[in-house]
Amino acid sequence: MKKKILISDIAKDLGVSVTTVSFILNGKAKEKRISEGLTKRVLAHVQKVGYKPNELAKSLRTGKTKIIGLVIEDISNPFFANIARLIETRAYSKGYRIIYCSTDNQPDKTIELIQLFRDRHVDGYIITPSEGVDDTIQSLINSQLPLVLFDRYIPGLATNYVVSDNVRGAYDATAHLAQQGYRRIALVTLYSSQTQMQDRMNGYMRAIDSYKLQPYVKKVNMGDDEETTVRDFHAFLQDQQPDAIFFATNYLAITGLKALKHYQTPLPGVVSYDDHTLFKLFTPTITAVSQPIEAIADELINVLLNQLDGKIKEVKQIVLPSELIVRESSRGRISSTTS
Repeated sequence: MKKKILISDIAKDLGVSVTTVSFILNGKAKEKRISEGLTKRVLAHVQKVGYKPNELAKSLRTGKTKIIGLVIEDISNPFFANIARLIETRAYSKGYRIIYCSTDNQPDKTIELIQLFRDRHVDGYIITPSEGVDDTIQSLINSQLPLVLFDRYIPGLATNYVVSDNVRGAYDATAHLAQQGYRRIALVTLYSSQTQMQDRMNGYMRAIDSYKLQPYVKKVNMGDDEETTVRDFHAFLQDQQPDAIFFATNYLAITGLKALKHYQTPLPGVVSYDDHTLFKLFTPTITAVSQPIEAIADELINVLLNQLDGKIKEVKQIVLPSELIVRESSRGRISSTTS
C-alpha cells in the first residue's frame, strides 16, 4: 500500500519547517512574509508528490467543513432533483460540497437527518421542511447556523426562505382553464397545512371566485398507496364529473393520468403545478405551472453563501414568479364547442 504523504514529509524533503509549509498551503504566505520563490517551490513539490490535506484536521483547525447539508422532500422528483443538481454545481464552484438526503416529507426522518448533519458539523443548511419540524428549525436559528428554507416556509419563524409565488401560479392555472371555457374545474391536492399547498389552494379559490364558479376539491392522503389513490380519484370523477382538473403537484397529476387511463375515462382539461419531463411526452401534452428552477437554485446558494461569509445579517424572504406553460391538455373545451 502506498504510504500517505504527510505535511512533515514535504517539510523534510524541502528542508523547511512544517509551520512554513502549513502557512503556504493555507494561503498565508504573504501574511507571514514567506518569499514568493519558496512559496512556488513548496506548491510545485506538493503537486509533484500528490499531497492531499487531511480535511478533518483542517476543519478542526478552521471550524469549517466546507460542506452544505441539503435536506429535500424527494430526490426522485424532477423538481427537487434539478434544484439539487444546480445547487451542487454552484456550491462546488465556490469550494463547497453538498451532502443531500430525502425526507419523504416525514417529520421524524427530517429531524433525524438534520441532527445527523449537525453531528457532522456541516457549515450550512438548505431545507424543505416537513410538517412538525418547527422546533428543530428554531433550534438551528437559535444556534445561529446558516440556514435557508425552500419550496415552503414555516409561518411564525423568522428565517430565510426562497419560494415561488404559489398563489399566483395556482390562480393563473385555474383562470386559464376558466378562460378556455371549462366550468366544472376541480382541484386535486393533499391533506396538508404546508404553506405551498395552502397557497395553491388559495390561488385556486381566488380564481374560482373571480370567474363565479363552483369549487370542486379532492384531497389525497400523502401516505396512501397508488392503488387507493387511483380508486378514490376515479370515485371523485364519477361523483363530481369535473370537466377540468388542476393538480396541485406533478406526482398527483401523474397518478391522476394513470387513473384516467386505467378506467378509460375521457380526458378532461388538465393542468399540473410543477412541470415534468413526462408531460411533454404524454398525448395530449400536459399544461403545467413551471417553477423557476435556476432562479431558485441561484437565490438559495447566494443567500446561504452570504450567510457563511458573514455578509448578511437580516432575514431574506424571496418569492419568485412561476410560468404557466400552455400545452394541448387545456385547450380542448373551446375548440370542441366552436367546431
